[in-house]
Amino acid sequence: MFPHPRARLVVAGEPEGLGGDELVHRITRTADALARLRPGPLFCGMRSNLASVLRYLAAWQSGRPIALLDPDLSAGALAALAGRFKPAALLGFTHAADGSPPARRDAPDPHPDLAVLLATSGSTGNPKLVRLSRQAVLANAAAIASALSLVPDEIAPTSLPLHYSYGLSVLNSHLVAGASVMLTEAGLLERSFWTHLDAHRCTSLAAVPYQYEMLRRLRFDRAEHPALTTFTQAGGRLSPELVTEFAGQCDRFYVMYGQTEATARIAVLPPDRLADKPGSAGVAIPGGRLSIDEGEVVFHGPNVMMGYAETAADLARGDDLGGVLRTGDLGWLDADGFLHITGRSKRIAKIFGVRINLDDVERLLRDSGPVAATSGDDRVTVWAEGLDAAGCAGLARRLGAELRLHWSGFDVRGIDRLPLLATGKVDYRALESQA
Repeated sequence: MFPHPRARLVVAGEPEGLGGDELVHRITRTADALARLRPGPLFCGMRSNLASVLRYLAAWQSGRPIALLDPDLSAGALAALAGRFKPAALLGFTHAADGSPPARRDAPDPHPDLAVLLATSGSTGNPKLVRLSRQAVLANAAAIASALSLVPDEIAPTSLPLHYSYGLSVLNSHLVAGASVMLTEAGLLERSFWTHLDAHRCTSLAAVPYQYEMLRRLRFDRAEHPALTTFTQAGGRLSPELVTEFAGQCDRFYVMYGQTEATARIAVLPPDRLADKPGSAGVAIPGGRLSIDEGEVVFHGPNVMMGYAETAADLARGDDLGGVLRTGDLGWLDADGFLHITGRSKRIAKIFGVRINLDDVERLLRDSGPVAATSGDDRVTVWAEGLDAAGCAGLARRLGAELRLHWSGFDVRGIDRLPLLATGKVDYRALESQA
């Protein structure tokens, strides 16, 4: 059953949690409200608050697909997505009133297995939506709960956005395990986050690499948070030094690897293997299997997406992939089946855990002269012809503003001329060698 009868939602700062019959009642009441909307998928601005989570669970109960999106999407980006996917309603967005968008002209009915839609590329470009079935969501939640040994006494804060697959998986895995989730819209750098984490005796913390870097700068001391026993990390590669540092600050530290296209997590490195498998992404989650095909990591499992969607018509399609996901990541498996990631075959980077399409970055800056974008550890390097230091700083801040990420995630460098291949295309390998 999802959520488990023992699962609870705890609103930060409120003394009583919501669980059992009362949670079921609130979900059912929200489902009744959704039933008054016209048929079709829902677009939900997914905040880390009770209203958003109840909408999500009510849509699940109703068998109605729901797209969980950044609630602060610009009016233009939201309108473009709505135009392509023709949702029945827009709910919870900053730049759009709750209600129905223009009529769903000739939009087909979504496939009955379709449950959740997530964007592939954060706030860049024209994102495709990942089509996740009910089976995929439940299978991944159960696998994560098993791999992390979650029990009903656990309580996790919403330290990551719930429209991000990693953040959503924290919610799902705890609800499946009969555990609790503390809902807070405060970030890790806000005092109120830690006040509520301690007040509600949260037992775990999920974070991406840049958050661990911030915690180190803030001189995080686990002794100040005695209930906190478990850390998890995904969303990019965390340096070995930080893995060692934070593993020493908790009872259990899990390094994980995943993709939205696999609902969330694909592999988990158990805490007792950190020492003898440094740098590994771990072994496949329960029920899954990893293989390598010509250097590319391939995942096999019930949590693989049905496929991508670019228009409303795609929402009617069934399963395109049959449980097999070519990840686009390069890597190898050691003799014990532990995965080691060595790079990416696609032009996708991650900044602060958010996927960024490097081609989209270049398109955004096309009016600034010749530029090229390459990826590094948790940042994007932009090479711009003829720019001085002030011009580079300006481009970094522009990218941060347009993509709604901190400007420090963009390392903009001036270059006299971009290196070119004989074909006239940018020689990205030459640029990467200079990074």
